[in-house]
Amino acid sequence: MNLELANDIQPLSFESKVSDAQEIFNEFNISHLPIINNGNYLGCLAEYDVDGIEGEDHIQTFALELENFYGKEDMNEQEVMELMGRYRTNILPILSQDKGEYLGYLELKHLLAYFSNMPFMNEHGNIIVVQKGQLDHSFSEVCQIVESNNVKMMSVYVSNFENDMVQTTIKMGDGDFNAIAQTFRRYGYDVISDHYDDVFLNNLKERSRYFDRYLNI
Repeated sequence: MNLELANDIQPLSFESKVSDAQEIFNEFNISHLPIINNGNYLGCLAEYDVDGIEGEDHIQTFALELENFYGKEDMNEQEVMELMGRYRTNILPILSQDKGEYLGYLELKHLLAYFSNMPFMNEHGNIIVVQKGQLDHSFSEVCQIVESNNVKMMSVYVSNFENDMVQTTIKMGDGDFNAIAQTFRRYGYDVISDHYDDVFLNNLKERSRYFDRYLNI
């Protein structure tokens, strides 16, 4: 992972009060807040779970409401983006690979900035969006389909995850685009849309707006 982990927002514990969490949610535009105990990650508290709740209550009251999502330090940026989309969050706690200790977090805005500054953003490319069930979806298969048609794979990321269906946006070089679409259909993928212009950055920006609408930030 090329992104530096953030620690500006300190995680809370079960002993912390709800008012502590409410203050953090009011100060920072985040959807969830990591909860830890002696360095061990317990889960994430959602902002909507404590909205309007009596501030003197302790976080432990919401133990059963914590959402247990996280990333590992060896994940790449596309995997991080996939997890954020799957759990509808703009912050992802990162744990150590070996002991599972809390290391920090990544924010969606930092991830989008990273993607927008990558060299391939300035390269011409073609876009295709495909969809398949979660259990049958495979990044390796997606790449294999593109490259088996003698086309250069430039990037791929999960652009939507809903009702157990994974929607994947693929950016690739020039080639027989119709043949690629037909191959995806033979492998059971639905071809949602295709664009011959380079709209990858616009897709990322639209994804950011989607999170903003969902989280009411």
